[in-house]
Amino acid sequence: MMSVRDALRSAPMVSDVPGLRLLKVGNGWDLVRTSTETGLLALAHLRGTGASIGPVLYDGPNERLYYAIATGTADRWDDLPVRHLSTNSWLVAPGMERLDDWFGGWCELPDDNTLTDTDALRTALQHPYVAAAQQEARSAAGLQGRAPTAGPGNTYFSPT
Repeated sequence: MMSVRDALRSAPMVSDVPGLRLLKVGNGWDLVRTSTETGLLALAHLRGTGASIGPVLYDGPNERLYYAIATGTADRWDDLPVRHLSTNSWLVAPGMERLDDWFGGWCELPDDNTLTDTDALRTALQHPYVAAAQQEARSAAGLQGRAPTAGPGNTYFSPT
């Protein structure tokens, strides 16, 4: 399995933006995308419980966090307001250096093959204060009861 760090080293550069790389998802690891607010609350919970945390990318312009997780877990996310990205998905990501406060960067980027524990992430996303923040965000957006959907401005693409 290739670590996210190793994938970054070998990923092609995005030609028009210095420092950005195009990562292929689904080859040894998948991604779970959350809103920034939900993702940061979940990250705080994971850190507080000492759970295994793999690479976590903060996408500032689109206000999202991406967690690198093990492949084969797509069925674990259907009932949560997250998006699971796997085979045939790509992520535009900064190199290993943090670019800037506006763009975002890596909140976590372990030196090894560590991935975020899927059970721990699921538990964190279901924690009462995280769930309350999700409900508040949906209410504010007028989307009560509906999970977020893909739309323009995503930093990934998936041909499937």
